[in-house]
Amino acid sequence: MNYNAVTRDILDKFEKIAPGRVLHGEDVSPDHGRDEMPIYGQRLPDVTVAARDTQEVSDIMKICNEHKIPVTVRGGGTGLVGGCTPIFGGVVLLTSGMNKLLEFDASNFSATVQCGVLLQDMQALALDRGLMYPPDPGQKTATVGGNVSTNAGGMRAIKYGTTKDYVRAMKVVLPSGEILELGANVPKTSTGYNMISLIAGSEGTLGIITELTLTLVKAPIATVSIMAPFEHLSDCVATVPKIFTSSFRPTALEFFERAILISSEQFIGKELLPREIGGTGVGAYLLLTFDADSQEELDPTIEKMYDFLTAEGAMEVLVADTAPKIKDIWEARSSFLESIETTYRLLDENDVVVPVSTLSEFVHFFNDLGTKYDFEVRYFGHAGDGNIHIYTVSNDMEDEEFKRQVHDFMVKIYAKTFELGGELSGEHGIGMGKVTYYEDAIGPVNIDLQRGIKKVFDPNLILNPGKVCYKVEDIAAM
Repeated sequence: MNYNAVTRDILDKFEKIAPGRVLHGEDVSPDHGRDEMPIYGQRLPDVTVAARDTQEVSDIMKICNEHKIPVTVRGGGTGLVGGCTPIFGGVVLLTSGMNKLLEFDASNFSATVQCGVLLQDMQALALDRGLMYPPDPGQKTATVGGNVSTNAGGMRAIKYGTTKDYVRAMKVVLPSGEILELGANVPKTSTGYNMISLIAGSEGTLGIITELTLTLVKAPIATVSIMAPFEHLSDCVATVPKIFTSSFRPTALEFFERAILISSEQFIGKELLPREIGGTGVGAYLLLTFDADSQEELDPTIEKMYDFLTAEGAMEVLVADTAPKIKDIWEARSSFLESIETTYRLLDENDVVVPVSTLSEFVHFFNDLGTKYDFEVRYFGHAGDGNIHIYTVSNDMEDEEFKRQVHDFMVKIYAKTFELGGELSGEHGIGMGKVTYYEDAIGPVNIDLQRGIKKVFDPNLILNPGKVCYKVEDIAAM
């Protein structure tokens, strides 16, 4: 694909649209050439433009489409699949400044916001009004636009669903610069093709989400967290499907093993969870949260859960029912990714999702597989929905050898995932890092259909090229 460079004349046009918010050359921040997973590639764009509203995005896209300049949209930059890496240079369109609350509609349990509102601010906005925005991905400094673009999941997905379930309407700028309004502030619809679901999860390859009308729900009054350590990993993960068949309905259900807990606690500088009980070492942990409209409603569930976990072999059952205790019990879990990123020089990851009933088999499979390589494996997961985050990490390996071994590992991991009836990504998306695996997984008919959809929306292939259904080499060869 022969993309064009950003000329002085085009820079001047950008400056008229976004005065004082256009940077190029040496003024471009290195951070804008990558996301949180630099192993998938780093490249500085020719220019960054910080947009403030839908019209500015539209005007910028009209210029880029006319001149065939590639555009990569960047929100919080917290992605883990190279999704906002401007691999073909061109323009990085910054949307983090589009962070206004446009309307709060209490009677319809909704809020309309610009795409750059941070997840943590969206959640606080709702709570301040006695409501809750249920999606809860781990990166709270991600933007809601980025969350919708990747259909981010998070810890509360097992009870409340994923991000796309809370999108009622959106405003989208097409690669041509045309502005598309989708959906309405209504709780349900059966009106034609579901374009919102097509855009949600498309990772910025079909259009640029600029505004969102999001569903809110009544905030729960009472919340309790439970931590259950197990001596053996096998007993821990085997307990997960039994929780659901026993009719428990947790808000969140996480699992993690001993090594990643120790790494996280070393990172934050304090021990929060027991590493041994009665002289016996803990091998793995379950961490659950329940919420309800009152503590009285929760109490019978907590009692039954306590008895259930004890019967399943939990070494101890710790209940946290106040805000400080809940914060302490979750603090180590919240630092897993950051501790990995700061501890290791080389890392890669996947976030496969498998049926909960196969979780135990899958965990044992990749644990055994990991021993055959020179890198280490760290993992944790949203056990309640079978979404596991598996990190390959090293400080000592050569870069190319690390990539070679990791690729072999990933091929085998994905093959087992599909054998068990799972999917390649539970919440991070495909981006650039997983395109090859994705194409192999879904087959030629499906990939051709998706490329056809991409071309309908973006005939010049200027929007986030080299991601999801087109590999970088595919674009480069055109």
